[in-house]
Amino acid sequence: MGTPHINANNGDFAKVVLMPGDPIRAKWIAETYLKDYKQVTDVRGILGFTGYTKNSKKISVMASGMGMPSIGIYSNELFTSYGVEVIIRVGTCGTYQPYINLKDVLICATASTDSNWMSQFKLNGTYSAGADFDLMITAYEEAKKAKIPYHGGNIFAADVFYDTDPETWKRWASLGVMGVEMESYALYVNAARLGKKALCLLTVTDSFINHDQKLTSDERAFGLGRMIELAIATAEHYC
Repeated sequence: MGTPHINANNGDFAKVVLMPGDPIRAKWIAETYLKDYKQVTDVRGILGFTGYTKNSKKISVMASGMGMPSIGIYSNELFTSYGVEVIIRVGTCGTYQPYINLKDVLICATASTDSNWMSQFKLNGTYSAGADFDLMITAYEEAKKAKIPYHGGNIFAADVFYDTDPETWKRWASLGVMGVEMESYALYVNAARLGKKALCLLTVTDSFINHDQKLTSDERAFGLGRMIELAIATAEHYC
């Protein structure tokens, strides 16, 4: 039985889902890293697949689309209607820090945001959204084992891609924030609210410090191999 945004059947999804933003990237991950995979959903072009890793662990991969409203919808429906226990976002980001290089992998322990996402909960304070600790430590250990260049810390989940204030990023950078993407905060909140596990892994594709440093669109779509391998190695502990 499907949901408003997913037309998979019960049992089509594994307990662990890798979640890139781009549907084409989801398809590439399935084709490149999974065996005996099948497509399980395609509503609005948001593709989802389930298959097996080279170690015969069952996992799924599904796109989230762009932004917190989109990942908020898909993560909620996966967690509440399809028995998914773990979502690992595998995305891209721009870095705010000079010590972080292109293609480095960020393990996002916490997420800050300019979003209005938490207003629905009517809290009398600011909620700090964070990754599942066990997932984060597993990713850290797997990154060290594989000798992947990584950094851990706070990421900024933005609602605005084309910011009219060119100095915004510098204020976040001064607080040690590693960089910016657009989905992690909503994912972390949904997981916390529903008692699930979530982690955001990101590949650095461009730099706010040097705008000449950026990956091409093809490199963004298909050049993220070591992050995907790290995500799969982490996911296999929870399958």
